[in-house]
Parts: sequence; C-alpha cells; structure tokens
Amino acid sequence: MDASIAIHGGAGTIPAAMLDAAIADEYHAALRNALQAGWNVLAKGGRALDAVTQAVIVLEDDPLFNAARGAVFTSAGTLEMDAAIMSGRGRDAGAVAGICGPKNPILGARIVLEHSGTVLMAGKGAEDFLRGQGIPFMPPEYFFSDRRWRALQLELRRREAGAPDTRSDADRHGTVGAVARDLFGDLAAATSTGGITAKPPGRIGDTPIFGAGTYADNATCAVSATGTGEVFIRYTAAAEIAARIRYGKQSLEQAADEVVAELLRHGGDGGLIAIGPAGLPELPFNSTGMYRGFIGPDGVPHTAVHRDAYRRL
Repeated sequence: MDASIAIHGGAGTIPAAMLDAAIADEYHAALRNALQAGWNVLAKGGRALDAVTQAVIVLEDDPLFNAARGAVFTSAGTLEMDAAIMSGRGRDAGAVAGICGPKNPILGARIVLEHSGTVLMAGKGAEDFLRGQGIPFMPPEYFFSDRRWRALQLELRRREAGAPDTRSDADRHGTVGAVARDLFGDLAAATSTGGITAKPPGRIGDTPIFGAGTYADNATCAVSATGTGEVFIRYTAAAEIAARIRYGKQSLEQAADEVVAELLRHGGDGGLIAIGPAGLPELPFNSTGMYRGFIGPDGVPHTAVHRDAYRRL
C-alpha cells in the first residue's frame, strides 16, 4: 500500500488581498510542520490513527488556527472546543464537545475512543473523565488570544448596532483536521475546532458528529470537514461522500467535489479533505480559501491557502 496524508487548517482563511507574503509564509510553514509530523509516523510504518493524531496536535498547538491554543470565543467570552477521531478499521471512534482545559482536545477524543467505552462525551463530565486519565491540562490564559478576543468584541458590537454581517471567512469559522492512509491500508480521520466566533454557549458543530464533520471507513474513505457546521450536520456531509462511493460507485474525487458543491447550494460554505483506499487525497472547498496540504507516496509536502497553485517544499 502507498501511505498518504492530508491536512486542513480550516476554511476560515484570511482574504487573499490581506494575506501578505510574510503571513502567507507563516501559514505554509505551519501546514508543513503538521504534515511532516503525520508523515513521520507513516514513513516509519506507523498507524494512520497515530499519524492524524500527531498532525492535529501540531495544528492545535499553533495559535494561527482555530483549535485549542488558537480557539475563538463564544458570545459569553468563554471557550468551548470540540474534537473527534475515527479509525477506518472497525469504525472505532471517540469525540469530545464543549470542553476547555485539555491542552490538546484531539488527545481527549483519542482517550474517549480507547478508554471510555463510549463514543462522545461533553462538557464538565468529559473534562472530569479526561483529568482522571492524566492528559495535560492548561490554565485559561494558555488559550487566550488578543486576536481572537478582538474578533469577538467586533462581532458583538456589530450585532448590538444591527449592522450588516460583513465578516470574512476567517471570522465565521475555522477548524483543523487530518486524514491518512497507512502502509497497511488503514484509514483514519481527526478534526478539532474552537467553533465560530461569538457562537452561543453550548453550540456544537459538525466536528464531533461522526458522518458529518469526521468519518473513516477502510472500504470507502476518511473525511475531515470545515465550514458551516449546521449544514454539514443536516446533510451528513462526510457520510454522504462514503455513500456515493459505496452505493453510487463514484470516485473519491467525484463524490467529494459533488458533495461540496451541493453543500453550498444549501448555505454550507467550507471544504473538506478526503482520502480513499488508494490514490492521492482530495481537498475540495467552495469558500474563498482553505488552509490545506498533502503528502503523497513521494514524501513531498504540498501546501496552499486560496485557489493558488500548491507550494512544494
């Protein structure tokens, strides 16, 4: 089998006109770091599940992205993070929702998969369980970002004034994720998010909903999505791609492209990354951009932000 990995840093990109060369270089470097972390696992014969975990950890640790350390604030000024991970072998899955404290929510999702006997845990109960499992927790200030706080204040003032919503994709949504295929043919997907700036406390998006924002099945594909979560949930975006492959005999490329286009018709802007039992990953989006990258069997990282050509390392 040929190993491969793809990642995304969310469809909430900085507008192309505002993305100067220095900032663009930062994002490309961050994407390459995450890709390399996942690829290092695969290149040594490691599991796809471990590869997506490591790639997402790197993205969660980088405040450039809306997950963990870079998570956005709710309308109440609090932080509520979601994460999910799924293995294509046996469809083992674990997710957490509405949590704050674990340094890496994706590790919390992994703990739920391996040690909880459940699939999805939320809120204080999830946090208490994860503390008992000994994963690293961080104080609130670790997750505080002036950039994210300013974005919240701007949005709250806009709402109070009744002004039109002119937010960019960067303020509307953001997520990180990874999909991978290992040398044994196993697939895996992992996704992590801080949600949407000024979201209502308690709101949960598509990230921890299996079949919507995260999905993996060795027979069809592994998917990690980013975008308008409510629409991705209602149209079971990730599972729809798998169904088109399984029952409609579509290729991964056709299924992923058509689902992303259909989501936009229903008000769901964003994108996704997907990988199948063979071939390179697909990374379609219908928004202005999506931080993304992949490594194929040649081991060369490719990264992109908008609809520009991929950069190769």
